[in-house]
Amino acid sequence: MALIDDLRSETDAIVRGAWKRRDGEVIPESQDVALVNEGVDLEATFLYADLADSTELALQNETIAAEVVKAYLMGTTRIIRSLGGEIRSFDGDRVMGIFFKGAKNTAAAEAALKISYFFSKILSPAFTGFYKARTLSLSQGVGVDTSKVMAVRTGIRNNNDLVWIGRAPNVAAKLSAIREPGYSSYLSQTVFNGMLDDSKFGGDPRRLMWETRSWEKGKAYGVGTVHRSNWTWTP
Repeated sequence: MALIDDLRSETDAIVRGAWKRRDGEVIPESQDVALVNEGVDLEATFLYADLADSTELALQNETIAAEVVKAYLMGTTRIIRSLGGEIRSFDGDRVMGIFFKGAKNTAAAEAALKISYFFSKILSPAFTGFYKARTLSLSQGVGVDTSKVMAVRTGIRNNNDLVWIGRAPNVAAKLSAIREPGYSSYLSQTVFNGMLDDSKFGGDPRRLMWETRSWEKGKAYGVGTVHRSNWTWTP
């Protein structure tokens, strides 16, 4: 059968096929979802951690860029996992973590502040200190949102993965791309409303670690108000 015939028949099967949907009891792995029209529904909190300007860094020096990306993804993955999150995607210089059940919003917000500590207090000093002869411009951002999502498996046999359909993964990714001097952690209003005080207040005396701001681009997604923080949290 020619490729064009495969494309027509498989597209038709997706369009006409009935969907089988079920509630998720755990965060699914790729093999847990069929390649046919099957979806797993769950309420989950998504965290995106995004290293900025890695392309420009790679154009300057590929080896240093590789080291920075490796260190960043190592640190963010360890922090997300330490707080009960699961990693389901790496995309170049960013990672996606999913928090499910329990105090998922609280844990994700804590992860954002701990990633900020790791980046500003450990990763950046390590690289700028070692490569003193170079000017390294390093920054990152973390975005968090929560919503109902559907996990579906897409691709073809032996070449497939899960994709996440819903607001949270898309908004979290967009929040992680905000670049405002001094701030690297961003939450949607929905996440903030669902957090325990443990991740809202810090310091001695205790005070609010997040400040409210409007997000014009987010209004199209129903997320016109977000919360940003310049605090860090020791992992």
